[in-house]
Order: sequence, then C-alpha cells, then structure tokens
Amino acid sequence: MNPKKKALGRGLSAILESPETDITSKDISGSFVAGAIASIPVDQIESNPFQPREDFNPEALNDLATSIKEQGIIQPITVRKMGYDKYQLISGERRLKASKLAGFDEIPCYIRIANDQQMLEMALVENIQRESLNALEIAISYQRLIDECELTQDELSQRVGKNRTTISNYIRLLKLPAELQIAIRDSKVTMGHARALVSIDDEMTQVTILRNIITKDLSVREVEEIVRNLNRQPSVKKVTEVKELPSEIDSKRMNVAVKLNTRVNVLLNNKGKGNIVISFNSQKELERLLIDLNS
Repeated sequence: MNPKKKALGRGLSAILESPETDITSKDISGSFVAGAIASIPVDQIESNPFQPREDFNPEALNDLATSIKEQGIIQPITVRKMGYDKYQLISGERRLKASKLAGFDEIPCYIRIANDQQMLEMALVENIQRESLNALEIAISYQRLIDECELTQDELSQRVGKNRTTISNYIRLLKLPAELQIAIRDSKVTMGHARALVSIDDEMTQVTILRNIITKDLSVREVEEIVRNLNRQPSVKKVTEVKELPSEIDSKRMNVAVKLNTRVNVLLNNKGKGNIVISFNSQKELERLLIDLNS
C-alpha cells in the first residue's frame, strides 16, 4: 500500500470519525439518522457551498458516468443532515454529478453531522487527495486550510500527511505573478518550473523566463540553470550619476539576460550615455557568449 495515500486517508478519517461529526444515537427528522449509510435521492442533496474546486472536466465526468452505469457507486459520497429529507454534500461532488449524468435517482451516502468549519475542512482535505489537481489548486487548498481553519503548517502537515517543506513549497507558488500562476493552472508549466522561478525576486524576470519556457519548451533543468546563472552573478554597483532604467529598456535588458543565460547590466547616466555589462565566470563561458552574440 502506498504510505502517502494511507496517511491522507487517516487525515480525512480522523475528521469523519470524530465525535462531533459522527452521531449515531440521535434521531433527526427524515428517513435516515446520522451515522447511517443509506441510499438517498439525488434531488434531496444540495451542493457543498465550501467546495474549493470550480472546474470539472466534462469528458472525465462522462467517463465516470459510464463507469457508474456499468459498475455502480463503489465508494459512497458523504453528506450532512440539514432537515427533513434534506442533505448537503460534504465530499464526493464528482461522483454525485456523474451519477446524475448516468441517470441514477439515488446514490449511497454516509450521513454525518458537521458544522460549517468542519464542512470546509473536510471538503478541502478531500479535495487535496485528488490526483488530477494541479499545483496551484493544491497550493490554494493548503492556504485556505491555514487561513480559514486556523491551522499552522505543522498542524496542516499532520492533517494531509505531507511534510512541512512540501507544504511550504506549494504555498510559495501563491507569491508568483498572476501570469505565472495562470500558466501553472493551465498546465503550461510544471511544479518544477515554478519552484525554480520562485527564487527570483524580480517579477519581470520571472515572466520573461516563463514566456521562454512556453515558446522554447525549456526543461526544468534548463530553467534551473538559467536561474543559477542569474543569481550567482554579483550585481554591478551603480555610481552616483547612473539613473534608474526606463521600464522598456529594463525589459529588453532582461530579455537579453535570459537569451544569453547570464546576468546583463545596463548603466545609464542622465545624458543618455552608459555601458552594457555582460557577466561570465570562465573563458569557456565567454566563448559561448561570443558565439551567441554573433548568431
């Protein structure tokens, strides 16, 4: 058995089996009591307002619906009792949607009692377990658990069965520029690409490298090498007469730096005169730069 998946299962089971969410002795109006596993009409189950996932792949849902038609529901969804024959989804929204597509009138459910805080935590933890989530969706779910469920990173680590370093690496993705976050969401770059870019302080440089990743299909290793070259070169100190570069010139400077895979500095004085400094660490690298400049 995969130990990581087992750890995730323990985290969710601990919430579902707690005394506050599993009340079997108290009868509630309606056909079923909390703690039961029952087949409930799908039109009596309302969506989870805390569902962190908004996009569901139609093709994947249709595939799941076909599987459900042939094999039925293998794992019941989880709902909470809201009133007389009224329930609210806690986890299993894909299974519920696919069951409706398959034409099922009823679906097997675990019935629980949970307050809004527990609803949110269960929905987020269940969401994180999905294999289809991209890195940004995982990062957002981690951050919501920390902010809205008031968990520390250590507590979150125990909840989801991941070490703290892994959680920190995901959360750092939320500090990236919007264009980069969208690229992660749309699977244009991987978690490895994003982690390499997190260490760059300048947003414009991050975006410039991002666009090169997409247009040139750069590997994670190539991006890591670019970032190392940019970070290891000492910045050229500005003298008093050097003014701040206009944004359009600085953008072009960064484009050249990324293309040459090294640090490039432009020194510009108030009269429009200055220097371009291209850094290198060895004669071999100098030869490579000269070839690139002549190409």
